[in-house]
Amino acid sequence: MQRIMLKSKLHRVHVTHSELHYEGSCAIDENLLDAADIREYQQIDIYNVTNGERFTTYAIRAQRDSGIISVNGAAAHKANPSDILIIASYAMYSELELQIFHPRLVYVDEHNCILEQRISIPTQAA
Repeated sequence: MQRIMLKSKLHRVHVTHSELHYEGSCAIDENLLDAADIREYQQIDIYNVTNGERFTTYAIRAQRDSGIISVNGAAAHKANPSDILIIASYAMYSELELQIFHPRLVYVDEHNCILEQRISIPTQAA
């Protein structure tokens, strides 16, 4: 059996740009992409804490150390600058892979600078 599990998340990042007339995607500071193990053009889910919107798009690289989180294209209707987002990536794992599975959790400050990185250890059901 395969299970789709949370692979990583960027917790409570702040939107810096909302670009309606752009091709689409979400530009993310390269430091954050690396920390969360998200690759450019990888599918991501975005949960807008500020307004409750939820949507799927893909990640593109923004300049390293820029703090940029830019929601682009049609998704720009769903997020405005200063909104708080959770950006999640998921992957499919086999039961064997789940034995060593640990999602990456990345926490940031109000400028999208990394405060803390954790590897979450899932609890086992009894």
